[in-house]
Amino acid sequence: MRNLYEPAAAQEVKERIARLKPDSAGQWGAMNAAQAVAHCAASMEWVVGERIPPRPGLASVLGRIVKPRVLGDDAPIRRNSPTTKDLIVPDQRDLHEESARLRALIDRFTAAGPAGCTTHPHTFFGRMTPNEWAILMYKHLDHHLRQFGV
Repeated sequence: MRNLYEPAAAQEVKERIARLKPDSAGQWGAMNAAQAVAHCAASMEWVVGERIPPRPGLASVLGRIVKPRVLGDDAPIRRNSPTTKDLIVPDQRDLHEESARLRALIDRFTAAGPAGCTTHPHTFFGRMTPNEWAILMYKHLDHHLRQFGV
């Protein structure tokens, strides 16, 4: 299972981020490339403990049922999957700045390893192990990079 603790997977994601352009067209969704990268950086801030995910609500009951299906194989996350309001980026962002921020967060996460991973529950999936977070973050980044064809 690919995950961000694998150096090759982390490097591959960073190389794909570098291929994004401000005018990269999204194949689905409403975000532009800079907003998608900012969205991904915000999710990485959850994982390194810089931001606390909103407390799980009733959706986390469904999330605990869905989690094994999402994290159980290397299948990509489905297009137009819902996100929490905490990760929506409504304003315009600079792609270069957001890409640098995201790459730094990836490096921070991989360097810290499991000991540096948040212990706060995911807003939808609930409690997660560091390995589950690493799988989810790889899949989430892959999802948005695929969205922009890189």
